[in-house]
Amino acid sequence: MSNRQALRELQHRLAQRMQDAREQKTELANWLAVECAGYGLLFSLKQAAEIFTPVAIKPVPYAQPWLIGVANLRGGLFTVIDLAVFLGLREAGAQRTDAAQARLVALNPDLNINCALLVDRLVGLRSDEQLTLLPVESAEAGKLAPRPRFSGPLRRDADGRSWQQLHLDALSTHEQFLRVVV
Repeated sequence: MSNRQALRELQHRLAQRMQDAREQKTELANWLAVECAGYGLLFSLKQAAEIFTPVAIKPVPYAQPWLIGVANLRGGLFTVIDLAVFLGLREAGAQRTDAAQARLVALNPDLNINCALLVDRLVGLRSDEQLTLLPVESAEAGKLAPRPRFSGPLRRDADGRSWQQLHLDALSTHEQFLRVVV
């Protein structure tokens, strides 16, 4: 009898928690906000994977200046791209303001490319509710104009900071991104 009573109480508590969860307005994070050369970028959490502190990177001869080299990340060999240099936001070889905050953001394995993007710093997670979509005309005035097909809409947060969305799936198949040899 006590087992039945305990089971009913457990079911009641679970039902109550599920109801409370449905009624609560929760903001789910959709974006990883990063910074490259002072410019705010958004990566979809579905397309970005793990985040790593920079490790030893082996240079690759005859590679584009934005391809830093290859690195061993958790036993996998990853190509490392300096995203700020690739996007033209910084010259190759230029010093970062705070190299200690730099991070490697690996692309999701579903994109079928072992690649990690070197960003200057992580800013945090953002939800769609925290960002306002800006009209296309505003995005055309951004630093990435003319807009490559991997750039998504421009968004603005409550503090007035602009964030450029990047489609990592489109970036991973972009012709220039795949042309790593000089």
